[in-house]
Amino acid sequence: MKVLVIGSGGREHALCWKLKNDSRNPEIFCTPGNAGTAQIGTNLPFSAMDRAGIIRWSKENRPDLTVIGPEAPLCAGLADALEAEGFRVFGPCKAAAELEGSKEFAKEIMQAAGVPTAAYAVFTDADSACAYVRERGAPIVIKADGLAAGKGVTVAETVEQAEAAIQDALGGAFGDAGNRVVIEDFLPGEEASILALIDGEHVVLLASSQDHKRAFDGDRGPNTGGMGAYSPAPIVTDAILEKVRTEIYARTLAELRKRGITYKGVLYAGLMIDNGQPSVVEFNCRFGDPEIQAILVRWEGDMIPALEACIDGTLSDDLITWKPEPAVCVVMAAGGYPAGYEKGNEISGLDEAVGQAVVFHAGTALEHGRTVTAGGRVLSVTALGTDLRSAVDNAYAAVEKISWKGVFYRKDIAHRELKRS
Repeated sequence: MKVLVIGSGGREHALCWKLKNDSRNPEIFCTPGNAGTAQIGTNLPFSAMDRAGIIRWSKENRPDLTVIGPEAPLCAGLADALEAEGFRVFGPCKAAAELEGSKEFAKEIMQAAGVPTAAYAVFTDADSACAYVRERGAPIVIKADGLAAGKGVTVAETVEQAEAAIQDALGGAFGDAGNRVVIEDFLPGEEASILALIDGEHVVLLASSQDHKRAFDGDRGPNTGGMGAYSPAPIVTDAILEKVRTEIYARTLAELRKRGITYKGVLYAGLMIDNGQPSVVEFNCRFGDPEIQAILVRWEGDMIPALEACIDGTLSDDLITWKPEPAVCVVMAAGGYPAGYEKGNEISGLDEAVGQAVVFHAGTALEHGRTVTAGGRVLSVTALGTDLRSAVDNAYAAVEKISWKGVFYRKDIAHRELKRS
């Protein structure tokens, strides 16, 4: 069996790792991949946005399954293009991926469906947007409407910060993604992530997790693509899970179907939970990164049957079982991230860390036989433990063996839950 994974980050290395361990022992291809995926399968020379190259290779090599990792090719219609050529693809069509591709579209769907989420308004003019912020007050959330690689969101604690974020977005800081801004009321509570596999009709919720978006300890600093995660997130009780299933996923999918849109693939609901009530902060049309790293090490047995069931419309809960042990993922980043950062610094200690954790590569490359940094988030070091404290200890023990010039990471992943336990 041949499996093609599209993308180059920690999510894609984690997917390749899990798929390679399937009982069918598939041959893994990843494009463009990274230094980690190169150890599992064959890296290909196409970017995730090179539709023509990917289709040409697929016609020549006939993969049995293609898994699209990042949001950009999904929002650009890569799944549609591959399916039109007769390939089996895990990932939503372009119309469904708009749930992530346009925050305005996602809010419109949620509002029409009665999904709990923050009140919002949309602007293309900075003066009007700033006037709205002054009227609503702070804290308030400013979001670039389009795809901004996880960096187009500002949780403004003051009106002045909000106005600066509006000027940045509408002034071109995020390119076309910021031509519109979505301004949302601030939601109190605690964040959690619930991902679900969907076959167009059936929904299977994956294990809960909690991401850490802010760059620095204590949830301070700018928003990032995610600095770490743990799974499960005990704040997500069985009662909350049922609300997520009925009030969020069922209503969202029903509204999409009303509009002639069938969702197949994974849908990520970023939640804020307040007094037992989950509200949607955002939808993503792909596996979360770094949440999926923590989730996949807990997935017991094969993954391919569940992905194929999403394609075939035969998804059921019994296709997935979970290890009881919790998992913790610590993201090691390049100095300066999420702003400017250096590339090309040699990474040491990888072999020493492997015995204690699974080291998923994100922003790495091979250069003259050396593994070097090639992105902002460089590694996702992930470990299981008998309890959350031991999983945290195991992950950080591995992190401490790895180094490169300028490396930084949060030292408090899972801090909220550890304080409660």
